[in-house]
Amino acid sequence: MIKKVSKRKLFGTIHVPPSKSDAQRAVLAASLANGSSQIYNLGASNDELAMLNNSQVLGAAVSRERDHYMIKGGIHSIKELEINVGESGLGLRLLTPVSLLFSSQVKIQGEGSILDRSQHFLVQQLTAMGVKVVSQNGFLPITLSGELRGGEHQLDGSVSSQLLSGLLMSMPLLEEDSLLHVNNLKSTPYVSMTLQTLKEFGICIENRNFEEFHIRGNQRYQPTKYSIEADWSSASFWLVAGALGHQIKLTGLSMESEQADRRILEAFKAANCTVDLNIDGITVRGENKTAFEFDCTHCPDLFPALCTLAAFCEGTTVLKGANRLKHKESDRATALIEEFSKLGVAIQKNDDVLKINGGTIDVRAQFDSHNDHRIAMCLAIAGTLSDQEMIIHGAEAVNKSYPEFWDDLSNL
Repeated sequence: MIKKVSKRKLFGTIHVPPSKSDAQRAVLAASLANGSSQIYNLGASNDELAMLNNSQVLGAAVSRERDHYMIKGGIHSIKELEINVGESGLGLRLLTPVSLLFSSQVKIQGEGSILDRSQHFLVQQLTAMGVKVVSQNGFLPITLSGELRGGEHQLDGSVSSQLLSGLLMSMPLLEEDSLLHVNNLKSTPYVSMTLQTLKEFGICIENRNFEEFHIRGNQRYQPTKYSIEADWSSASFWLVAGALGHQIKLTGLSMESEQADRRILEAFKAANCTVDLNIDGITVRGENKTAFEFDCTHCPDLFPALCTLAAFCEGTTVLKGANRLKHKESDRATALIEEFSKLGVAIQKNDDVLKINGGTIDVRAQFDSHNDHRIAMCLAIAGTLSDQEMIIHGAEAVNKSYPEFWDDLSNL
């Protein structure tokens, strides 16, 4: 799908869509509970729909009510289990250990970009825990056999926190207690999200400085009413648009959220922007914006939005944590460098740092999303400020997290 974006002034209010990250955790937790949970504010992104489908594959009963989903969960033994995670990396890493609670023979497949993303880390970690894993040279599909066992395990947290979240969701249901030693954990806010979701569903885990996790066995998920938070990741693009001169108010965001991308407010402070928080919503103004430095190590999904902000700030912006971008929906650092060069904005990657030389843009017409939802959205915001029409190929990539994005852009 192709979308054309032209220069225009945006003004209006956006009610921020639900967090697919929060939603996937909540749907899976509800599927593991013995009883019926009510899930409110669930979105229709591809990742959320994939998790809903897989919850039914695991034996949960899902029904759509007037203003919520009803999920009746409970563990059921399945002789041979086959799961398709779509393009969701989070779904893959949550469901892989959880699926071993249901079956000793599991095949996990995916679609689209996730088939090109290496899963060597996942294979190595599960193999070290005693699970037999057969993969396609470290890529999907993968086949699991054996069982997930408790006890004491070592986990490398430097590549991704998502497998840790999957283990935190699955291990409380094992008979034995577990102790996870986690080294060099990145994206700690996402682990906090998992722990908060587990708490809402009655699961208790002792977290010792994100280095050790004591997990008591024989716990049971309790059904509950759960409302999905608005998504700070999706909000980041509209907040940046505000900093670049558009008049946009965002509603629905929680300032108490554990979501990693809430830290974008700190980035705005570093960039000398003004954030107005009140009962009606959040707005950002950037009349005095400057180039800035910010560490995205624990919130790597902010790179695309912050690169758009940096492109319009005079001087050199420094964003740390760029090594986290290799295995996203695209090789995201490479995609940002390539696409922003078409704006006349030079981005250099030096080890773990991106340096963006901003201030003026000079648009070339043809752009590519790289099948990456966040690349498509950050380019769209830049396009509203460019003198030449921007043509974005692969615009349907937004369906992964924010299928209403183009409609919201048109309606502003």
